[in-house]
Amino acid sequence: MGLIENPPTIFLPLLFRNLVFYVLFYADKSIFYFSERYTLLKVIRYLVVSCFLFFLKFIPSNLVSLQAVDYSFKPRKTDVYAVDSGSGIGDSGIARALSQVLSSVNDIPVSSRKYEIVRSLAEWLIEENNREGVMALGEVNRVVLSAAFSRTLCQLEAAMAELGHEKVGYDSGFGVGPVQHQMIRAFRAVRSVGDGVWSSRVGKGIEDVNRSGKSAEKLAAELLWLAQKLAACGFVDEAVERWASASNLASLSLMAEQRLQGSLIKVSAFLFKQGKNMTVEEDCEGNDKKEKPKQTKMKMMTSWLPLLCQASVPVLSINERAELEKVLEDAIEKLGGEEQEQVLSLWLHHFTYCASSDWPNLYASYARWCTTSRNLFFLA
Repeated sequence: MGLIENPPTIFLPLLFRNLVFYVLFYADKSIFYFSERYTLLKVIRYLVVSCFLFFLKFIPSNLVSLQAVDYSFKPRKTDVYAVDSGSGIGDSGIARALSQVLSSVNDIPVSSRKYEIVRSLAEWLIEENNREGVMALGEVNRVVLSAAFSRTLCQLEAAMAELGHEKVGYDSGFGVGPVQHQMIRAFRAVRSVGDGVWSSRVGKGIEDVNRSGKSAEKLAAELLWLAQKLAACGFVDEAVERWASASNLASLSLMAEQRLQGSLIKVSAFLFKQGKNMTVEEDCEGNDKKEKPKQTKMKMMTSWLPLLCQASVPVLSINERAELEKVLEDAIEKLGGEEQEQVLSLWLHHFTYCASSDWPNLYASYARWCTTSRNLFFLA
């Protein structure tokens, strides 16, 4: 499924070769002018050009084509999100096939006509595994979909971090000094040269996949799709726990564009609603198991309530907003006193901070907490 095993080993010589070529090419123009007048410079020019041509022989132009390209379904050993084969699930052909298809959905741009074809293939594989009713195939869906959700989550965070850095560094002029500004420009120049090498050697199609295929908005939409598939397979808790722990992504979302915020609100709303029943199967399995759903819900609210308060994009209907408010109120009511104070203080800060939105309105929960706190004060 990978393209090349060791990209730095391949592209660093190519990048160095191209840089040296352009330096000598433009320098040769000036040297040629003076060499017509001075014999010594003419000899030096001849030696430099001869050495450069000799040097080129050691770096073949078809270096990339000489590397072994692995298109098998088996994941690379260096792949952080490779399907875990410890239980034998990830070692099966169906698991590798589903993992490759989901990875391709990540990589293909939405504008490509192949995108819907590959996504439909992924849905068919997931549904067929479910339809068989075999526990092992259900475990395949859980393991592979969870890995895909985690991978997409990390890609989205990286994409949003880059977008946020550009916004702070270039749009507002805050947080990036002149030296850092020049370093960023230099890095982008080097990266553009590297992209040119990649494009010329491998092909423009792969460059398009890397640049436009993994846009933040696309990744957010695919996160919602993966969460829905996990819910359909009965493993939505996997997505809820990962989304609750994505505090860095939640912080970055406050600086995102409105359309991207809208996509993230849809994911949050779906997982808030799906996570409301997490305690049903945990109550009889000990204190640790009982506390885990509470901690997950607590992290969900502290991470994603600020986005719900600050985002002014009406992506949810009136009924959906009312339903989510009820879910939030019920979740807050089940928390302890100190945890309620933490969540409601966070809500009040962001709710009053954003003048363009009056949702979610947790006034009733705040009033109940104040009443309870007052009664405890008298009892103390």
